[in-house]
Amino acid sequence: MEFNIKSGSPEKQRVACVIVGVYESRKLTFAADLLDRISNGFISDVLRHGDMEGKLGSTLVLHSVPHTLCDRVMLVGLGKERDFRAKEYREAVRTSIKALTQTAAGEAVSYLSELTVKKHDVEWMIEQAAVVTLDALYRFDRFKSKQDESVREPRKLTLAVPRRSDLADGEKGLQRGLAIGNGMKLAKDLGNLPGNVCTPNYLAEEARKVAETFGAAAEILGPSEIAELGMHSFLSVAKGSVEEARLIVLRHNGAKDKNDKPIVLVGKGITFDSGGISLKPGEGMDEMKYDMCGAATVLGAFRAAVEMNLPLNVIAIVPACENMPNGNANKPGDIVTSMSGQTIEILNTDAEGRLILCDALTYAERFNPATVIDVATLTGACVIALGHIATGLYSNQDSLARELLAAGEEVADRAWHMPLWDEYQELLKSPFADMANIGGRPGGSITAACFLSRYAKAYDWAHLDIAGTAWKGGKDKGATARPVPLLVQFLQDRADIALGNVVRRGRPRREAPEVAEDDQD
Repeated sequence: MEFNIKSGSPEKQRVACVIVGVYESRKLTFAADLLDRISNGFISDVLRHGDMEGKLGSTLVLHSVPHTLCDRVMLVGLGKERDFRAKEYREAVRTSIKALTQTAAGEAVSYLSELTVKKHDVEWMIEQAAVVTLDALYRFDRFKSKQDESVREPRKLTLAVPRRSDLADGEKGLQRGLAIGNGMKLAKDLGNLPGNVCTPNYLAEEARKVAETFGAAAEILGPSEIAELGMHSFLSVAKGSVEEARLIVLRHNGAKDKNDKPIVLVGKGITFDSGGISLKPGEGMDEMKYDMCGAATVLGAFRAAVEMNLPLNVIAIVPACENMPNGNANKPGDIVTSMSGQTIEILNTDAEGRLILCDALTYAERFNPATVIDVATLTGACVIALGHIATGLYSNQDSLARELLAAGEEVADRAWHMPLWDEYQELLKSPFADMANIGGRPGGSITAACFLSRYAKAYDWAHLDIAGTAWKGGKDKGATARPVPLLVQFLQDRADIALGNVVRRGRPRREAPEVAEDDQD
């Protein structure tokens, strides 16, 4: 779909659909009021008849509104004006796009992006409108013999800004929003692919395509090269599968000083997790194709960063393999040696994510990183602790944790800071090796993070446990692409700091003015 930015009065738009908002108690927004005036109160009359109350999530499509040039006017409920915040704005945009796909309108101009959201500016409004629109339009029907023809994606969507002077900021927001949306689409596509398609090698080749498309560097290592590095913990997980392991390394050198310390993103890439010898229950095991969503989101965030050409040095590292049971697979009680030289007693082969991540975290040291963030569908315990709302966040630096929390709040991709206290480390003791790979059921997400922390002592590090947020089950089953928005916002904030700019978060936006003559089309 084509996106455009425009400044102009809604009644002058010669288009299939104009989208405007209505607050509860039938209060019209500025753009809706302009249409109401030009149509001699047509919209007000419709609302007085009770067809719409303005509740959040509601829509009403009006045809042939008098004295307008558009075919349709879509009214979108915004809820109570005093409660209209970022969350409500995103919901209104999503509702409008979903409703638009149920019409025959091929083009639309949305005036929702002209609304006032406290502490947010035009750039943010347009960015979020683009991200939410692409998310709302996403479908994964690659393996369906027939596509759903009841949903019609518009050819073109124009997002309105209040003034002509806002066009440049709107364009910036649009380009950023499209990059984030494209990164999310990549993450969703990879996550939704079945395990017989999205193998470690497939994941590696898709990563290579991203690098080639945007001029980044890619290095793909196979089993022999991984073994030469001493990554025996990683390779032990891959032993039970006929699919060979891959270590994926992508590099974006965007900083002005190419010697600047990079930000390293590490993603867990278990393309299918049977649990190994510690076999998972059969019910729901199909969802273990999502066990590579850490890798998918890291690749999605990397794609967005290079598409935005962020002035940062960014590296993505993905250890990719399957966890399967066969005669060569890890057995409970086996002891393996990690790349760091530390030994691990494997008490549960289904705690395999940490076995591949620990070697990737050690590998990250060679880049002398400023920060390392790993992302993994690591523990069911995190789902029990936080449900499907918040991502679990662990860090060896509270300042880094605060940065990530703030980035998540900005883009509605929220995380929660969990403890990483030394007392939990005691649970990982083993009588036979330097550590065990599990610490028992109590605090399972915490002890998993404690395990990883032992390999991240050389740098500032954070761990995002996305087991509860990476995908949805039930009728809306599918990958969510979280935490791509959080990661990209974090990188954008770091880029602003590197450039000496004030972090864009919380900058107040101006009130929408009366439309002047030179702002009209």
